[in-house]
Amino acid sequence: MPLILSEAEVKQILPMRDLIETMQTALAEFSAGRVNQPLRTILDLSTAGVPGARLVRVGVEAHAFFGVMPAFIPAYGALGTKLVTLFGSNSAIGLPTHFATIIMLDPSTGQLRAVMDGRYITEARTAAVSALSSRLLARPEATSLAIIGSGVQARSHLEAITQVHHIGEVRVWSPNAEHVRRFIDDMQPTTSATLLAAGSAQEAVRGVDLVVLASAAREPVVRSEWIADGTHLCAVGACRPDQREMDSELVRRAKLFVDSRTAALVEAGDIVIPIKEGTIGPTHIAGELGELAANRLRGRESDAQVTLFKSLGMAVEDVAAAHLAFLRATERGLGREIL
Repeated sequence: MPLILSEAEVKQILPMRDLIETMQTALAEFSAGRVNQPLRTILDLSTAGVPGARLVRVGVEAHAFFGVMPAFIPAYGALGTKLVTLFGSNSAIGLPTHFATIIMLDPSTGQLRAVMDGRYITEARTAAVSALSSRLLARPEATSLAIIGSGVQARSHLEAITQVHHIGEVRVWSPNAEHVRRFIDDMQPTTSATLLAAGSAQEAVRGVDLVVLASAAREPVVRSEWIADGTHLCAVGACRPDQREMDSELVRRAKLFVDSRTAALVEAGDIVIPIKEGTIGPTHIAGELGELAANRLRGRESDAQVTLFKSLGMAVEDVAAAHLAFLRATERGLGREIL
């Protein structure tokens, strides 16, 4: 009978270290062409996307999207889809901006296997993929980290990056100083690294080894001249073709890897906009992270090279994580069966 798994149960059986290894295998399968995954379907529910509609919360209009993300991973026997929403105005009423549900099916019959909360999976698998990129592309001796943003992804990335690097100092900046203080108060007890509030994005990224961009920015918050040679960047915040977190020169300067070439050239504003400007071409993408994970491509070529991983998130990541959760829940007797 199908299982229902709560967020707490999913979190219990999917520790970050295991997710990083799962993402390496799943991305290698994807880049080898052994995964069936279309581009996600996105419904724009914002005022701009739906004529006559007004999504207003506490007097604030904000963007809102609903996405459907299916994937089939034959090597795992895993078939499923994620239903995900992004409502920017939720933060004004104390709700997460992202909600998600993952549905798993039996690939041989189409029967329902499981329904599980996907919010934690979305949060954690995104950070796990960034940590994988850092393990494959950053300098091994990296010890300092800047995080631009102070929300859910900032928190999960701190956990994930410290799984693969011995981080001594973390500088955190976001436009809301109170959010930064809360982030530091909440997260300092969870890490041996020293967490510091930066006065600006420029101050945060100056001279660090690793940068995580996990902001809600629609325009660049980090510029190339602020980034030291040898830095590795993980950019996860901007996920639409009209949004970006970096200036075009930084993207041009870096050796660029993505999760999916096809998706990046359609959805990633950090790439789409520089291409439209003529700063780079599509061939500037050096490869997919899954190709690196399978040792099919060369990553960093020198200590001075700037490397960049632009993440959009893919259904294969969600389905691989959900499949692992389903197997472990079945083994441990977790979840509630439904008729």
